[in-house]
Formats: sequence, structure tokens, C-alpha cells
Amino acid sequence: MKIALIGNPNVGKSLIFNQLTGLGVEVSNYPGTTVELQRGNTCFQREIIEIVDLPGVYSLEGNSEEEVLARRFLEQGDVDAVVVVASATRLERNLYLLLQVAEYGLPMVVVLNMVDEAAKRGLEIDPGPLHDLLGVDVLLTAASQGLNIDRIIPAALTASRPAKVEIPYDHHIEAAIRSLGKIFGVDRKESLRALQGFGDSPELLEAARTIADEIESRHRMTVTQIIAANRHNFARSLAELTVKEKHPPPGTDPDSILTRFIPGMPILLAILVGMLLFVFVVGSFLEEAIVEVFEVYAIQPFLALGLHPLLEGIGASILLALQAGLGIALPYVFLFYIIISVLEDSGYMTRAAFLADNAMHRLGMHGGAVIPITLAFGCNVPAIMSIRLLHSRRERIIASFLVTMVPCSARTVIIAGIVAGFVGLAAAFSVYAIVFVLIILTGLLLSRVVPGERFGMIIEMAPLRRPVPRLVMKKAWSRLSEFLFIAMPLLLLGSVVLGLLEFFGVMTAFEGIVEPYTMGLLGLPGYSATALIFGVLRKEMAFETLAILAGTADLGAVLSSLQLYVFAVVTVLFIPCLATITVLLREVGSRITLAVTVYTVTLGLLIGGFIHHLFS
Repeated sequence: MKIALIGNPNVGKSLIFNQLTGLGVEVSNYPGTTVELQRGNTCFQREIIEIVDLPGVYSLEGNSEEEVLARRFLEQGDVDAVVVVASATRLERNLYLLLQVAEYGLPMVVVLNMVDEAAKRGLEIDPGPLHDLLGVDVLLTAASQGLNIDRIIPAALTASRPAKVEIPYDHHIEAAIRSLGKIFGVDRKESLRALQGFGDSPELLEAARTIADEIESRHRMTVTQIIAANRHNFARSLAELTVKEKHPPPGTDPDSILTRFIPGMPILLAILVGMLLFVFVVGSFLEEAIVEVFEVYAIQPFLALGLHPLLEGIGASILLALQAGLGIALPYVFLFYIIISVLEDSGYMTRAAFLADNAMHRLGMHGGAVIPITLAFGCNVPAIMSIRLLHSRRERIIASFLVTMVPCSARTVIIAGIVAGFVGLAAAFSVYAIVFVLIILTGLLLSRVVPGERFGMIIEMAPLRRPVPRLVMKKAWSRLSEFLFIAMPLLLLGSVVLGLLEFFGVMTAFEGIVEPYTMGLLGLPGYSATALIFGVLRKEMAFETLAILAGTADLGAVLSSLQLYVFAVVTVLFIPCLATITVLLREVGSRITLAVTVYTVTLGLLIGGFIHHLFS
């Protein structure tokens, strides 16, 4: 069997999907689109059930890729049941999408999620009227607590009939539906879609367009607007029957504090600085402990074995790679992902986007661009993928430049592990200051030279909630697993290759060729160029490779503070990692990807050279 999950953004749909499927989720692009679908399997009563998580949408009538995908998926009917997830805290708006899905005539189950939050707001949810009107199962769930999640699969398996709802449209719309049905022999759904310009039959669409023009001339509104208004009115009446509002508990509205420039902006800056301080201080403590354990209990005993120089070189390279990856990168990456998960699950991310809206307009984009820029602090790859949510190509081009310059968690590893660890906290924060100044200057420049339209922003404020530690750790671990299962094998393989090249003298020859240039421009030894090249695979590998080539994780013993600072600045600004380049090619094309690459390489070398010559 195949079950589809559909719902508005921020209704807990993805959390329900993860609880139903667990591990082994497959992520792939829907055919003909760049939108990703998550698919997973679950076993119930010895039967394998496939679950598809459709992208969050507010409507099925728009032209965004997500809406087109959801519409095509439902039209194909290649699903045994549709589970519509709605937020009990915003039921009226969520019911609009539910009514649209109901008109596709597929077996359906309704899940009213977040009933725990509704109760905190003084809302009492009665599923009875909704069940009686729709004729389908209506479940009350709280995904964050796991409440009634186990009832979804049994309800979907027994769902054998579609919702029986029939929305009372304007009498002119109803007359048009009957006329098209009689003339062309199509059902109510096809007639309704034809009036809105959807369908495959040219004759049906032409006749519907003629009728729609006549209706529009009478109402001074488009048919789509009339249908939408009728659905909203019906959704409101259903919501009024389902939700009974009690007196909410007294308290201060946090949004009155968090979304005002004062004190909202100082709070935002304090959160960002506190986040970096926490990562730097705690990560440095963990790094020192893990590196010491590796040195005493692994590297030194291995070198004392007296193996053949080739085996010893390869073995030492592998141990150094493990020391660099698990001892240096892992603490910083994991801590960073924990904090990002806390900010996301608490709902604070949307407040940060709202606060930064005015600033983003100065950089040529609307406030929605803050979402990819905020995501970029975790990883540039999903941040680049999210720029497709921006309305114009102009905004996507500007965002692609700025997002690739934001210090991601891998770059945070470099700043924390090299600069904070060996130079000082003030120097580490100065790297961020340099990068942010360059991002602002780049945005101001691009906003004046890139042609195209500007758009405003409409953003939904996700409800503020207390993060659940178990879910925070699960999300952080999910993101960390990419580092462990993708970056670590690359690092180990690269270390073996480096060990072999070092043994046969290839690295010495290469470093001898490039050293006059790296020393002259940046004041760095030749092996730093090799580290920068490996940083193209993954940013943190530049740091780890530098430790391997230097022969020690104590970089302060082999490089000066200025050299470490310059290396960190160049690496942070240097060419994006390979995964980011790949996603850029898909999202904005080869020409913009090449421009971003050339710009970041040039910027990194120029700024690094300027710092070296200024302070040497």
C-alpha cells in the first residue's frame, strides 16, 4: 500500500512522517521537478506500507513547484489513502487545503495535530462535527508527544471511501459545473478545475473559459477568487463547529518582545554571539580532551611499533585523520547542530527572519531570503536549495552569492579549531566580522547591478514552543550523520592518498613548486595549498588535511598566529565545497555558478594577501 501525507507548512507533518518511518528514509526529486520527496517504509501487521511526505503547501491551485507537484501527485491517484495533517491551532486556514484535497475523491484520513498547543491557548477541539460532515476518520494527535500517532496507519488502512463533502459554491459556479458536466460528461471536480484553467481537454477548457468570462463580468471578480472565497467561508463554518475557544491562560505575548526592533534585534545579536561563544568554549574543551586521548593511546603506541616506513606512513595518516575528524571537527559540528535544532524547534527562526526583513531589502531581496541565509549557518547545501522559494531570478542570483559566503558549520570548525583554539576568541570573532562586512558589501553591489523585480514578504510565524530534548538530539544526530558517513570516509581516503603521495615524494615536489607563490602572496608554506584543495571536497577537510600534512594537531607549534589567521580567512572565503557547487549548478545554472566560484576564490586570495602584507 502507499499512503501520502499532505498539509500546510509548520503543522508537524514531517515529524509525523519521521515517527511513522524511522530510519531508512529515501529522498529523491519528483520526476520533472527539482522538488524533493521523502519516501519511507513501515511494517504493520506483516505488511510493508510506503509513506510519501509531500511538500508543505497552502493551496493546490498555485504555480509554485511544490503546489504543481502536490497537484500532479493527487491527479495521478497512485495512492491508496491520503492523510491530511492540519494544525489544531490554525484550523480555519488548514481546512482550506483539506477541502481542496477532499475534492480529488481519494480515500482520506484527517489528522488534527498540535492539540497540546491548542489546549495551552485555551482551545477545545471537538472532532465530531468534522467527522460527521466529511464522513472520514478524524484523529487528534500531538506529534511532539507521540500522542495517537500509532492510530494513523490503522485508520489509513481502513479508509475505503473519500470525503463526502460538497462545498456550496456561488449559484453561477454551480450552474457552470452542471452545464460542463452535461455537455462534456465530466465529473464535478473536472468541471471545477476547468473553470480555473486546469485540465487536458482543449474543448473543455475553451468552453469553461467562455463561461468564466461571463461570470467574471457579472461579479467583477475572477472565477478563481469566487471559488477561493466560497471555500474560505465553508472552512470558517467548519472551524467554528470544531473549535471551541475557552479563556486562554493570562500571560505576556512573547512576540511583542521578540518581533520589535528594540529589544528584538539586541536579543537576536545576543543569541548569535552566545551561540558562537558556546561552540567555541565547549568545543575547545572537548577537542583538547579527545586529541590528547588519541595522541597518548593511539598515535604514540602505533609509532612505537617500528613498522615498515610505507605501512607506518599510511597508518599514521589514518590515525591523524581520525584524530582530526573525531577530535577536532566532531565536537564543533555536533554542538552547532544542537543549537540550530533548538532555534528551529522553538520557532525562533521565523522571528529572526521577520526582524531582518528591512536589512534584506537593502541587499536587494525580501525578508524571506533570511531563511536560506540562516540555514547556511548550518550547511550551504540546503540553504542553496531553499533559494527556489524566492520569487524572482534576481533574488535567487543575489542569494546564491551571499549564501555561499555565510560561515557554515564546517567553516565554524575552521574558525573555532584554528583561530579560537590557537590565536584567541577575539581573533575568531574578527573573522566573522570580516566575512559579514564582505557579505553586506557584496549584497549592496549586487543589488545595484543585477536586473529584475523586487518583491515583498509574507511569512508565517511558527508558534513558540519549548523544544523537546529527545527530538532536538534526534535532528542534530540526523544532520551529524552526514558528516560521519560522508565526510569521514572522504577524509580517511584522502589521508591514505596523502600518505602514499608523501611516501613517494610527490607532495614534496608539488609543495616545492607552489611554495614561492603561497609564501609570496599569503605567507603560507606550500602544504597549505594542498589543504586548500582538499577543502573543496568539504570545508572542514582543509583544517584536517593541514593537521595531517603538518604532522601534528598542535598547529600552533608549526605555524605562527598570523599564518593560522590568514589560512582560516582564505579557507572561509575560498571556493564553496563540491556539494554546494553541484547544487548551485542545478539551481542557478553554470554561468552563475562559475561567477560565484571565481568571485569567492578571488576574494579569499585578495583578503588573505591583504591581511598578510598588512600585519607581517
